[in-house]
Amino acid sequence: MSRICPIPISLFPIALLAILLSASAPAAEPSPWLEIHSAHFTVITDAGDKKGREVALRFEQMRAVFATLLLKERLNEPVPLTILAFKNDKTYYQSAPLRQGQPIGVPGFFIPGEDRNFIVLNLFEEEPWRAVSHEFAHLLLNYNYPPVQGWFDEGFAEYFSAIRLDNKQFEIGGDPELQPALREDALQNQRDPRNRPKSLTELLSGQVWLALPDLLTMKHDTSSYTEATHSTLFYAQSWMMVHYLIHEKRLSETGTYFGLVENQHVPVEEAIQKAYGVTAAQFDQAVKNYFHSLKPLFAALDASKQSNSPANSPQVYQFPELVGPNDDVINTKSIPEADAHALTAEMKLRIPERRDAGLQELQALAAAPDPRNAKPSGNTNKDEKTDSPLLAATGNEIAHRALAWDHLQRGEFDAAAEELGSAAVLNQRDMWIRYYLSVLKYRISQKSHTDIQGLPNMLQDLRAVLEWYPEFADAYDLTAIARREGGGPVAAMQAERAAIQLSPRNQQYVYHLAEIYIDDKKWEAARTLLERLKSSRDPKVAAQALERLGQIGNEQKYGISAGTTPARKLTTQTSPFEVLEQDAAKRAAAAQPTSPGATGDKRPARFLQGRLVKVDCSQSPAAILTVAASGTILKLRTPDYKSLLLIGADTFSCDWNDRSVSVNYKAGGVSDGDLVSVEVR
Repeated sequence: MSRICPIPISLFPIALLAILLSASAPAAEPSPWLEIHSAHFTVITDAGDKKGREVALRFEQMRAVFATLLLKERLNEPVPLTILAFKNDKTYYQSAPLRQGQPIGVPGFFIPGEDRNFIVLNLFEEEPWRAVSHEFAHLLLNYNYPPVQGWFDEGFAEYFSAIRLDNKQFEIGGDPELQPALREDALQNQRDPRNRPKSLTELLSGQVWLALPDLLTMKHDTSSYTEATHSTLFYAQSWMMVHYLIHEKRLSETGTYFGLVENQHVPVEEAIQKAYGVTAAQFDQAVKNYFHSLKPLFAALDASKQSNSPANSPQVYQFPELVGPNDDVINTKSIPEADAHALTAEMKLRIPERRDAGLQELQALAAAPDPRNAKPSGNTNKDEKTDSPLLAATGNEIAHRALAWDHLQRGEFDAAAEELGSAAVLNQRDMWIRYYLSVLKYRISQKSHTDIQGLPNMLQDLRAVLEWYPEFADAYDLTAIARREGGGPVAAMQAERAAIQLSPRNQQYVYHLAEIYIDDKKWEAARTLLERLKSSRDPKVAAQALERLGQIGNEQKYGISAGTTPARKLTTQTSPFEVLEQDAAKRAAAAQPTSPGATGDKRPARFLQGRLVKVDCSQSPAAILTVAASGTILKLRTPDYKSLLLIGADTFSCDWNDRSVSVNYKAGGVSDGDLVSVEVR
């Protein structure tokens, strides 16, 4: 079997300790793009501050309504979400997915991903967030509700998708599939379109409903966000079931019902009797009676058949708004136009029919000169050369990062490492780079069937990623994988359980937990999980679980797991940015006058992450930093703190104490050394 040679760890820019060459650049035109942050959302827009803030507010409102409906005090958001909001039709439709060769006809769409999610809106249209409310409900359900039968997910998403919001109240409960029967053509003549889909109210007004046991046991895969028409009896009855359960305050009993059918495998009709206290026939009739009592639904249906019918009919229920325009802190900052274009191209990269266009845009942005590397106008030294390939990086950091993701998806690991190295030079504070490097190491080990290279630094990177985004479920999963390989099953178990708690429907995480149980010889716990997973809707997970169940008997008998490798001691390594630091050292040495007999400092740079206890500046400009790590106290000196390389801070402070730091230093004795750089968090 062929093996892939691991990429040397020295080429991985993990610690993000790059030396950037800064120079003056000509003034640029102000960027029309803004990055708007609310409590839970990031909006990138070219539509101005007012529109961007409205988008952020509407999503905060939808999130609050979702939490209220599901009786949740807090919601998980284990995958970062970016909302791209375009001010005009042209930009939006040049990015939108295609259906039969034409852009989709709705003003919003959703792109899911393992690493990040995108929502894209056309702000030229009214209330474009309503176009993604169905997918938004699925997104929050996947992260905040256990895996259940398809009728509940689709019924809840349909109920939620009718939501209408303003600054004073929210309305809900209307028919999400109701459209005006008459539409204007290009000549402003009203006509009734052929084959117009029936609304959910029309479907339920017929004499025939699906039998309740058939509805509740119907197979419907909700793991994908790609759905066909919602104008079917399955969607209509599911919508009305959830409508009834929410209005009648029976969601807690519904949780009991799902526990009976999903975990105890109780037949549906028996579970209905036990959970709701009525027979299936009585429950079915109660839902039908509730539907016929909703007069606003029928009034809206009648109004939709009239000429010049209103686009938005009154909903069934109205409530005071949960989040008003003054209730949420929203911050705005300008971002470079190139960054916004790179994010847009990255989004396109994730749409199959737009991938080629997105790839071309990213490659152009990655190859463009970076103004931060421009030389001062007075520099006329034509013979100056750059030895480090990393320091010669050009272009846009987000573009390099997105290209690295694309290479990762295609198993092109050398190219991914090169793009991440270029991205790290351009922006050493970007946590996405650390995350993708961790994914890269894991993917290489999987494909080459070797140990994860640079395991200690991978754990450090993932710790930094989780400090940046504490709910990143995949970072917890990767942490568990790294800890498991490092011989720490208990710590691995804690990290994997955190991932599962944040994303309860991700069955790959559950499979990884089963593997950890096997390593820790918790055979029955592992077998219970694998038995459940062998019927998973995810065919990959189901196949893995079935194969593992076939192995577990022999592993238990002989006490050795097929996946177990000898535990390795995690030793501290030199900084993976050593290439950059050596290059910087060469430049600094070349800039200093040399004296006869002078020799360079040949001590290797060491990397350490710990706690900054105090700073002693009594002999200014020299400073001594006391750093504690793993029971060791180091005294690290810099001859001039004003020229010390800093990351995470603009200026050095003699008042720093009790701060988390990462340092590169040259060892002196056992407990002292000379500082090279400091990253402060």
